[in-house]
This record gives sequence, structure tokens and C-alpha cells, in this order.
Amino acid sequence: MAIRVTVWNEGRHEQINEEVRRVYPEGIHGAIANHLLTQGMKVRTATLDEPEHGLTDEVLADTDVLIWWAHIAHHEVSDEVVDKVYQRVLDGMGLIVLHSGHFSKIFRKLMGTTCDLKWREIGEKERLWVVEPGHPIAEGIGEYIELPNTEMYGERFDIPAPDTLVFISWFAGGEVFRSGCCYHRGRGKIFYFRPGHETFPIFHNKDIQRVLTNAVRWAAPVDGPVPRFGHHPEPLEKFEG
Repeated sequence: MAIRVTVWNEGRHEQINEEVRRVYPEGIHGAIANHLLTQGMKVRTATLDEPEHGLTDEVLADTDVLIWWAHIAHHEVSDEVVDKVYQRVLDGMGLIVLHSGHFSKIFRKLMGTTCDLKWREIGEKERLWVVEPGHPIAEGIGEYIELPNTEMYGERFDIPAPDTLVFISWFAGGEVFRSGCCYHRGRGKIFYFRPGHETFPIFHNKDIQRVLTNAVRWAAPVDGPVPRFGHHPEPLEKFEG
């Protein structure tokens, strides 16, 4: 059965910035969705200005993996929608958070930290080094991915220590950054992936597309047990106190 993916984008840069429209004429969400469609996935898109930000109960129930890109309108995402996405992650939905989505309400809620960092935008070179070569997200990738022009994100990145760190970035200006971070929350899997500035053609890069494909497959739900919480009066074994 095809993995069901929803690609969410606040969609604001595309409305106000001609350079963004030139790089991503169908929006950042459109570029990502178009690639995933070629990988045999069932893909829909959603944006901030749709009713319930396009993330209705029906859409979330029909989503195996949610991809989240946002930058300038984090504060406009309703807490009610964030709470619904949060619960779906705990229930097993995968979540992939891209680039400036580190400041999104949903990522900060799941991490429990500020998720702050340092940044610089001068279009410098980035190398994403694979530091966990046996991880499924690194399948088909060389020792590193080189991006000629990116926005720098630098440590300290105020996040919990990842369950698994797949990529570390080095930038021409000297900084480093934990750029591919895996987490588990409840039954759900989360992957934070740093590349993706809106005016650089990051999501047209074949290696970046491969990482996103691998990440969706890794984050997709599995048919594991559903944990039960609370009072459990019936013991598994016969017990006489």
C-alpha cells in the first residue's frame, strides 16, 4: 500500500517574493510533493491559509507522514491544529520538519525546548556529512552532500540529544550543525532535516530528494502494539494475594 504523505507549507514567501516564485513556481510544497509522487507515494499538500490550515481531522487521519515547512508565520498556526498534529504523532504518524520549521509550534512542543540556533544568510557552501551510514535515511547517499549556496545554521542548536544523528553540517564560514536528527515520541517517529531555504533550489537537489524519500519511508507508521495506560486491574497471570 502506498505511503500517504501530506506536505504542509505556510505558503507565504511564494505570495510576496518573486525570487521564491522563480525557484519554486509551484511552491515549496509543490516541489516536494511532485518528487514524492514519482516515488509511488500518495501525496497531498496543505497550506496555512486553508480552513484549519488544511489539516482537518479527515486529512490527518489519512496521513501516514506529515512534512512541515514554515518560516515567517509560525505564530499564525492555531494551537488547536498543533494539538491535533501532536496527538497524531503520539499515535504513530511520522513527522518530518524542514529547515526553519525548527521554530514551529509543533516541533517545539514535541522537543520541549526553545529550538533556537545561530544563523547567517550569505549563500555559503555547506557539506552535510553522513555520520550514521547504516541508517535507512542515508541509503543511497555518498559520504556527504555538498550544497554550493545555503543559509548557515550553527550550534548551539537548543534541542534534546537526538535518538540518532544522521547528518552533521559544516559551513564555509566555519560553523557546524546537527542537520539530520531522529526522534521517537509515543508511537511516532520525527526527523528534523536542516536544508531548505526558500530562495535556494535545495529541494531540486537529487541527494536532498533522496533523503526526503528515505525519511518518509523511515517515518511511516508500523503495525506495532498500541500501549495501554492507566489503571489495569486484571493481571496477566493468575495471582492470589
